[in-house]
Amino acid sequence: MSNAFSGMRISASGLAAERLRMDLIASNIANANTTRGADGKPYRRKVAVFNEYIKEEIGKNGEVKEEMMGVRAAEIVEDDSPLRSVYDPSHPDADEDGYVLMPNVNHLNEMADLMMASRAFEANLTCIEAQKQMITKSLEIGR
Repeated sequence: MSNAFSGMRISASGLAAERLRMDLIASNIANANTTRGADGKPYRRKVAVFNEYIKEEIGKNGEVKEEMMGVRAAEIVEDDSPLRSVYDPSHPDADEDGYVLMPNVNHLNEMADLMMASRAFEANLTCIEAQKQMITKSLEIGR
């Protein structure tokens, strides 16, 4: 019976991954004008890196069994694309030439990423709902 819920487990891990992605996008948008962080440098866009989560078990006869458990966040990395340089001599963080280093956050890219994450979240939710309906129907057949 544990295999009956493996699809739900995989979809649930997808939901968690997309939620993390949406949280990072919200953080990027919120910090789009942060010119000085705790380290004294401008904010850098953050991106989640995901990979598959496969559970490996060694059986009694020594064979390796692999079971797909879903997706997980491997790490959160900073985007190393160049920072924007904006001319604003009145800004407190401006250099001697009047330029301020601004975060490498592009609102259009963030909104496109947010739409993709939202659609992926909805797709995982739809999968869970379909699996729930299949399990319910199979239980009705057994009555």
